[in-house]
Amino acid sequence: MEVGEEGLSEFFSTITPLLDERQRRVVAGAAARMLGRGGVAAVARVASMSRNTVITGSKEIASGETAPAGRVRREGGGRKRLIDKDPNLLLELDDLVSPEARGDPMSPLRWTSKSTYHLAEVLRAKGFEVSARTVGALLSDLGYSLQGTSKQKEGAQHVDRDAQFRHINDTAVAFMADDQPVISVDTKKKELVGEYSNGGKEYQPKGTPTRTKVHDFIDPEMGKAIPYGVYDVGADEGWVSVGDDADTAGFAVATIGRWWAQMGHARYPHATRLLVCADAGGSNGYRVRAWKVELAKLAKETGLEITVCHYPPGTSKWNRIEHRMFSHITMNWRGRPLVSYRTIVQLIAGTTTKKGLKVKADLDTGHYPLGVKISNKELAAVPITRHEFHGDWNYTIHPEPLK
Repeated sequence: MEVGEEGLSEFFSTITPLLDERQRRVVAGAAARMLGRGGVAAVARVASMSRNTVITGSKEIASGETAPAGRVRREGGGRKRLIDKDPNLLLELDDLVSPEARGDPMSPLRWTSKSTYHLAEVLRAKGFEVSARTVGALLSDLGYSLQGTSKQKEGAQHVDRDAQFRHINDTAVAFMADDQPVISVDTKKKELVGEYSNGGKEYQPKGTPTRTKVHDFIDPEMGKAIPYGVYDVGADEGWVSVGDDADTAGFAVATIGRWWAQMGHARYPHATRLLVCADAGGSNGYRVRAWKVELAKLAKETGLEITVCHYPPGTSKWNRIEHRMFSHITMNWRGRPLVSYRTIVQLIAGTTTKKGLKVKADLDTGHYPLGVKISNKELAAVPITRHEFHGDWNYTIHPEPLK
């Protein structure tokens, strides 16, 4: 019985979806052998296969060849990998993304994004037919992965860095052993106030994210919030003043004063001394004249002898307040727009940890002018005693003039 082309087409359209690649090839080869002369062309036409595929299937049947168990294609069958066709592809790709100074130093990819799309575009310009997806797979084969930067290089270290750390630790231990307060102070990152996106995520009803502004242009009426913090190392408590004016020495010392009035005095009613651990720069830097003058005013007002130990330059990340308080505040308000100063204060005050951290906060609307000049006479009037070890970093300010 002869099989017409229409019947053959119906046969393949019915059976092809049920077969894998090898089975389709073998069935096509069997059909071609059955039809005899002209069978290869007819089967290729109605089955939408290439003539070579049909011929291969016919040869497999004639030779009795079968594929290994579990394999659809023969060993080495299928489309050749691009790197097998042209081994130079990997070399060119490696040159483009290698962190070493290889290849053309003026390559635009050394100054722009090394995305898979850009890499594929450059490779195509060099004559390689490659897609962005293939570039991603090849990068994986080369041992590359997407990575961000890692803050590990601290730059040149001061020769007395470690000795200063030991000095700070020994001084803090001695203060706490005598039941005298030890605090760590610093300014947290300034925050835009308004409907701006904030890093991180929080749970919301599905499909209803909080809408925020597209651009982070500062609102001149709202400005930026300036959180200055005081962390009580021994009590695991903190105070944050949220300012709306400027981050100055006056604002920093005023915050220490508010912490003492609101929290410190009640916890340390018999204290006569206070240890302040601060960064080397910023509003509480060791070179800031106004910082020492304002501390002298606070010492006189509270009757406390204020000792200051500064962390060495370039080591601000070791400041205790960064890890013990500021990091938890940031996690507490993640994903929430800081729409007002009151919102910021409430979120800071709501910060707690399982280990018992408690934070109080309040808005400071005081005016702290920038550029205040401290004369030599004013600085000389500060009752200060510099320590034998690095008197520039370590000093004590007394509540009364020195005799």
